[in-house]
Amino acid sequence: MTVKTPAGDGSELSWFKSSHSNPDGAACVEVALTSVSIRIRDSKNHHSPHLSFAASEWAAFVSYAADH
Repeated sequence: MTVKTPAGDGSELSWFKSSHSNPDGAACVEVALTSVSIRIRDSKNHHSPHLSFAASEWAAFVSYAADH
């Protein structure tokens, strides 16, 4: 996992929220997919650094989280 500080606000990426997100947006993360990574950021603070995972790392995390 790496922490990326975006040059701008990350708007050049196509960010989306999970369908399981809280409707009022109180505690949400957003995800953006690139050809080489999965990016994660706080939906309330677009200017903060975001996390970047290799696709294989993200798949392992999602699989683990689904089982627990």
